[in-house]
Amino acid sequence: MFQDTFAAEMATRVGSRVEVATDNNLVEGILSTVTTNLVLVIEVDTGYGDNTNLYLSVDSINFVRFPAAAA
Repeated sequence: MFQDTFAAEMATRVGSRVEVATDNNLVEGILSTVTTNLVLVIEVDTGYGDNTNLYLSVDSINFVRFPAAAA
């Protein structure tokens, strides 16, 4: 039940900058897509490389933070 509520809340923030922590990673990027099972975060590379798409299982997420925009 909590997983559905968590995914629904995250879905309202699609397009926002996000930090997502799992047991092994801290992922920073743009929240692109949210389903009941998966979250897609796009890590934006400021250099010449490609952006990286990271799919994370909602079950594996320990916490999510939405950093404040730079002033």
